[in-house]
Amino acid sequence: MSYGLLLLRLVLGGIMAGHGLQKLFGWWEGPGPRGTAGMMTNFNFRLASLMVLGLTAAETGGGLLLMLGFLTPLGALAVTIVMFNAVALIHWGNGFWNGKGGYEFNLLIASAAVAIAATGPGRFSLDRALGWDDNISGLWWGAGVLGVAALVSFLTLTAGRRRVSVTEQPVG
Repeated sequence: MSYGLLLLRLVLGGIMAGHGLQKLFGWWEGPGPRGTAGMMTNFNFRLASLMVLGLTAAETGGGLLLMLGFLTPLGALAVTIVMFNAVALIHWGNGFWNGKGGYEFNLLIASAAVAIAATGPGRFSLDRALGWDDNISGLWWGAGVLGVAALVSFLTLTAGRRRVSVTEQPVG
């Protein structure tokens, strides 16, 4: 089980950290901070620059925390929040399947992050080395990550965005 959790944490965390670095530095054909700020502006976020910081910190930091197995529920929470927001802002309207731009891939990522929070990081983790892993894993940690992520995502998508009137919406 420990080897499987290590593989899952490394791959999931690495993919998420990579996405964050694309947005933060423009690496690997990513949009960089300017492109990411434009994306946040297009989504009508009130403080686009602050949202860029939050998004890049959640993806990069959450991914790194999962990779290291350090403060594992916090890394899982960050990743889950990002996935909930991505589904709501981009993927939900495209249906389920990823081939059509749907939320299938995002659901898989969020589910894996919540499962890691519930299961714990495993033997090969900093949480285990520090003796924390038994105290920061279990069903309630998974449920907590899921619930807090839903609440933070809801607040981000409502209080964090400007309301756009019908006359302001672009014609397309």
